[in-house]
This record gives sequence, structure tokens and C-alpha cells, in this order.
Amino acid sequence: MKSCERLANLALAGLSLAPLVVNVDPNLNVVLTACLTVFVGCYRSVKPTPPSETMSNEHALRFPFVGSAMLLSLFLLFKFLSKDLVNAVLTCYFFVLGIAALSATLLPAIKRFLPKKWNEDLIIWRFPIPYFNSLEVEFTRSQIVAAIPGTIFCVWYAKQKHWLANNVLGLAFCIQGIEMLSLGSFKTGTILLAGLFVYDIFWVFFTPVMVSVAKSFDAPIKLLFPTADLKRPFSMLGLGDIVIPGIFVALALRFDVSRGKEPQYFKSAFLGYAVGVVSTIIVMNWFQAAQPALLYIVPAVIGFLAVHCVWNGDVKPLLEFDESKTQSTEEVAAEESKKVE
Repeated sequence: MKSCERLANLALAGLSLAPLVVNVDPNLNVVLTACLTVFVGCYRSVKPTPPSETMSNEHALRFPFVGSAMLLSLFLLFKFLSKDLVNAVLTCYFFVLGIAALSATLLPAIKRFLPKKWNEDLIIWRFPIPYFNSLEVEFTRSQIVAAIPGTIFCVWYAKQKHWLANNVLGLAFCIQGIEMLSLGSFKTGTILLAGLFVYDIFWVFFTPVMVSVAKSFDAPIKLLFPTADLKRPFSMLGLGDIVIPGIFVALALRFDVSRGKEPQYFKSAFLGYAVGVVSTIIVMNWFQAAQPALLYIVPAVIGFLAVHCVWNGDVKPLLEFDESKTQSTEEVAAEESKKVE
């Protein structure tokens, strides 16, 4: 697993830097970058314990409505307030968030070259402010070292708004999202993807809101791919089109790992994602208009996984798989082992 992940990391880094020195077809760049990011995030999500943040069915049902409210709020902010003011506030927010995301993404690679004490010894810092003395922040020296390149990229982005800085931060957000979030079960994942399938279609095809916000929002919530067209210098791909299907594909990989088998269902879900992204690009170029990527990605991911699962007769184990129960069982086992000690 680790060797595949390292190769994917190298390929993703090379692909991100390539447009600086050679002309890369933006359509190919979109497909390869999206697929490599999902691949890296999925393998990073495989850990001894499931991801800490698990989504419930209720959260999955509410998510499209919460997303719609946030999207509409941003649209109204850009419409009635100064675009520069809104983007200045958002830049400050994403500056802090970007440092945390990029530092966490780089930390595993950086830790290999640092002393063991730097990776393990915790430093506890208390807020030296009245009424906030009880607040504590725990970190290691390794995390401080990892925050240095994260801070440099965030400063570069805030000053220049360069597409490469934007993409580096965007990729960090995607990888961390796929690595840290868990759908819990395939039932929850299907509910979430179905809801966002409708959400994406409605806001792209039936209103100008999604496209307007994407063009006005000057923050790393989308990946930018340079083109040779002066009228349209960049192709765009929203981070949600990577993270949302990515956490479903990652769940398929962890399902395979939990059964102690080769990643067969991960392969079918990942293939479905790749087919969905390619379909989006083909239709977008055919009609020369923005497309809701989840319209093509969601049916492909769920369809490929479902067909493979039915073919193998593994429908029941897949539907019964629940990471939240696995997590609680592991926590109980850990507590019992401590009592024995």
C-alpha cells in the first residue's frame, strides 16, 4: 500500500508542477489530478482505527440543505456586498485553514526525517489571556516544522493568488477531507451522494447561483488548470467533486481491508469515479457549458460498486458494514486491555 501511495504522491506533485514548464492538456490534467487525489486520500484513510469524524444518516439527509443555504448565502453576499471585501474575509479564513490542512498533509513525510522525540513529545500551550486560561493546545515539534512550508504557501497564495498556490492548498483540503471523514456505512454514503446528486443538478442547471459563486469566490475551493485560451485561461474543478465521491471510494477500500482481502471493491468504485470524471469532461466539451460533475460521478461510482457487489454475491456484508460500530468495539477492547494491565 505504502509504495502505491508514494508513487501516487510523486505523480500528483509532478502533475501539479508540469504546467509551469510544459503545456498540459487541461482536460487530461483535470482527470488525472482528480483521480490521483482520490487515490492518495483513500490510502491515507486506511489506519488502525477508523476516521474520527463519522457521518450519520440524519447528517447525510441534512447535508444538501445545509450546503444549499451556504451556497445561497455566499451568492447574496457577493451580490449585495463588495466582492473584494468578501474575498478579503474569506482569504483570512482560508489562510489559517490552509496552514492546518497543508501541515497535516505534509506531516507523515516530514516525520520520517526528524528525531523520534520530536514526533512523540507533546508540548502543551495555554492561552495567556484572562478567562481563556483553561484552553489548551497540544502539538509536537514535528507539527511546528510541518507548519513552516504550510505557512509559506499560504502567504504566497494571499499575496499573489497564484494558481499553483491555490491548487496546493486545494489538494491539501481534498486529501485531508478524504482521509479524516467517514461515511460510517454504505447506506449513509448512498443517501449523501443521492442528495448531492440532486443538489448539484439543481444549482447548476436551474439557477445561475453555483457558476456565479464559483467565478466570484477567490479562495482555494476549486482547482485551476491553465489553458491556452485567453478568453478562458483556466478550467475549474470544485473540491466537492473530489472529496464527496472520494470519501465513498475510501469507505470501499476500508471495507476491503476490514475483510483482509485485496482491494477489489475499491477498484470498482475508483474505476467508477474515473469514468464519471471523464464523462463530465466529454459532455462539458460537447455542449461548451458548465456541468454538474456529480451528475455523472455519483451514478458511476455507486453503479460500478453495486454491479460488482451483486456479481460477487456480497450485497449483505456490504450493507451491514458499519465503521461506527467497529470503532466503538475497538474502543471497548482498548479499555478492557487497560483494565487488565
